[in-house]
Amino acid sequence: MDKGSGLGRRQFLKMAALSAGGALCAAAPAQAQAQAAGEVLQVWSCGGLAEAMLPANADFEAASGARVVYTGAFAAALGKSLLGSAITDVFAGRVLDLAKKLRAEGRMAWFKPLCFTQYVLVTPKGNPAGITSVADLARPGVKVVLAPEASPPGGAAALKILEKAGILEAARKNAVTLGSCVQRTMDDIVSGRGDAAIVELRLTRLPAFAGRMDVVSIDQGLFPPPPMTFTVGVMTSTTKRPLAEAYAAHLLSPAGQSQFERMGFVPALSNKGQQLVEKYGVKDV
Repeated sequence: MDKGSGLGRRQFLKMAALSAGGALCAAAPAQAQAQAAGEVLQVWSCGGLAEAMLPANADFEAASGARVVYTGAFAAALGKSLLGSAITDVFAGRVLDLAKKLRAEGRMAWFKPLCFTQYVLVTPKGNPAGITSVADLARPGVKVVLAPEASPPGGAAALKILEKAGILEAARKNAVTLGSCVQRTMDDIVSGRGDAAIVELRLTRLPAFAGRMDVVSIDQGLFPPPPMTFTVGVMTSTTKRPLAEAYAAHLLSPAGQSQFERMGFVPALSNKGQQLVEKYGVKDV
């Protein structure tokens, strides 16, 4: 949203509600014209989205006059809370099955695909070991960094990629680190302790690591099965349905989606994102 466009808050909310398309109830566009200044919206998401959500939230606040209270944490923990007694207005989660379960149990009014993650190889600056593909992690002498004990899907996803490439055991033998934290994996690469690791592209965009390592693409045919998908949905418990829907629509707008692309995700609105929507069956139930 261009802060200098001159659009009023009422017009912004109306346009945002309309842009979300058929997932919104028919009354939402009219309701969304209500003044939002001073309203507070509770938004939860899995922590991996935080670096994209924060600027998107700021843009929405500036345009709508509402205040977004944001919580980013482990998706499974948030999901367990929402399936219990916890409530929020909007939830952006990583696991498609969780969104479907929240819908099936009447906790979520609707959801849509938000973005998709993607995996890459990272090496120290200059790529001293000459890493060009996943297969190189099986070469004798290559120092591989793994985090098999990291919270899902971090370490497990890297192992699945190695397994699909047929080099899991060879890469394990080359491992100089078998850690429990994906971000510490990045530290090992930046410091030169390791020659290569498999991580989500989003990690290379974090301020602590941006520009401090080389990035090598991975054949997408090696990507693990879900959880590749992030969705956004409005919760049935919200008492601010028009505002919640306008917020979700903002995340799904070109301006909102650009924040996710900037942080290394594949936006759902993009051509590639639409292909992944079909591939992974990211459909509301």
